[in-house]
Amino acid sequence: MHRHDAIREVFGAAAQAYAASAIHSCGPDLAAMVEAAELTGDEHVLDLGCGTGHTAMAFATCCAEVEGLDLTPQMLDAGRRMARQRGLANLRFREGDVAELPYPDASFDVVTSRLSAHHYTRPEQAVRESVRVLRPGGRLLWIDSVSPTGWAADTFMNAFEILRDRSHVRNHSSDQWVAMLESAGLSASVLRRWNYRIEFDAWVERVATPSLEVAMLRSLFASATDELRDAFGISPDHSFDIPAVLLRARA
Repeated sequence: MHRHDAIREVFGAAAQAYAASAIHSCGPDLAAMVEAAELTGDEHVLDLGCGTGHTAMAFATCCAEVEGLDLTPQMLDAGRRMARQRGLANLRFREGDVAELPYPDASFDVVTSRLSAHHYTRPEQAVRESVRVLRPGGRLLWIDSVSPTGWAADTFMNAFEILRDRSHVRNHSSDQWVAMLESAGLSASVLRRWNYRIEFDAWVERVATPSLEVAMLRSLFASATDELRDAFGISPDHSFDIPAVLLRARA
């Protein structure tokens, strides 16, 4: 199965769950991202990997025009329904690949990506495409879960992410993201770090993780070393913390 087909299969079935997901629909990270964009109200914004459009809708309330791009038609349809319900006529949704953006050069003042970049099969190309469509002086805002320092924690995190969701590609470290952004010609920095608290049952139910993989995940968390249990705040019910960052870069 092609990686894009895996993404569409997983997230097509999960569209309504993501539309209702609290971690995606609200939270201080979303407000922090909008604030970090330093908006005047005249901006044209592109949201990459928009899913059901929670980030795009947050920006649409305070920008001139917003475009949400995603690979999965069902996620886009859910976003369109919510945008209509909220009367957001300045928000459009489009199917497309973040590594091959269907827009001319210098089309947007702001490009965002929130909780989707760990699914990018060609992250460096996605960054280069983001730079291409940014206008001079434009801003890029990037939020994603990131791998922590240390090979053991990095391996552990990417192992449980892939077990839970076969469309997962990789959680990169914040340093790796900064390096990718700067290699594309942007000046980048980490504005904020925090942990998302992940409730295990809701986490696996959201993407309908098969029962065998759920059992493997429970075993993985139960057998984690003390170092890993501390690093991820693993509790007896296997809920855990996942590190995330907000990065900002300027063209």
